[in-house]
Amino acid sequence: MSPHGQRAREIALQLRLEFDTPPHTGGDLLKRLEALGLRGITRLQLTRNRAVMVSFNGSELRVHVAYLRAPPKVLQAIVVFVLGRTRADRRLAQRAILSFDVDTPRRLIERRRERPHPDDLPLIRELRLWHHEYNHRLFGGRLKNVPIRISGRMHSRLGQYTVASREGDAAEIAISRAHIRRHGWAEALHTLLHEMVHQWQAETHLPIDHGPAFRAKAAVVGIAPYARRELRAGSASSGTRETDGKERFARGAM
Repeated sequence: MSPHGQRAREIALQLRLEFDTPPHTGGDLLKRLEALGLRGITRLQLTRNRAVMVSFNGSELRVHVAYLRAPPKVLQAIVVFVLGRTRADRRLAQRAILSFDVDTPRRLIERRRERPHPDDLPLIRELRLWHHEYNHRLFGGRLKNVPIRISGRMHSRLGQYTVASREGDAAEIAISRAHIRRHGWAEALHTLLHEMVHQWQAETHLPIDHGPAFRAKAAVVGIAPYARRELRAGSASSGTRETDGKERFARGAM
């Protein structure tokens, strides 16, 4: 065997041995991704975000902590999701990322669950009425009646549709309280309708994203598909965000 071939074999063996040991920290995971070809990322932050599985902005990558135990093919998909040059490549990577079963312990979900503020109850009732109206007028009454809440925790996201979780939590739509105060009721209703299009995607078994199906449906119901893509999973969501267009998200149910 030539020296070059021997060296290649040693590198392959070293990588295989390294991959036999799961990463334990964000730094470990970053090194693992770099071994698979990741470039341009200098910091990896582990999250417990129930909605967004993978996201990056500039040189920072955010990955759900469950992906510490993901197999190499899923980690390779994260690399492609970050570096992929074509939409087709990124979409295949999204599917691979979201195929990984992320089990969020119920105790973590319950700890983060936000109770409605008493002052929000009239607005929540109004949003439910509009959901009913839009459902019958624009979706033929085919959407399910899902809980709607106003979130005081959402600052970068305007709204979010979250699919039902394996732990038994119902699907829901959340609208940012800051969004309502900052942009007004008409914009809040626009966001509600945006999230209802994501609800339609979920209930018709389509990918929850801002791709061609979303844009076509958005045109039918009369909203502008201006939100950026996100990729989310199992108990995933789809959110409308205010972004500069440089971020890419991977939702747990996209």
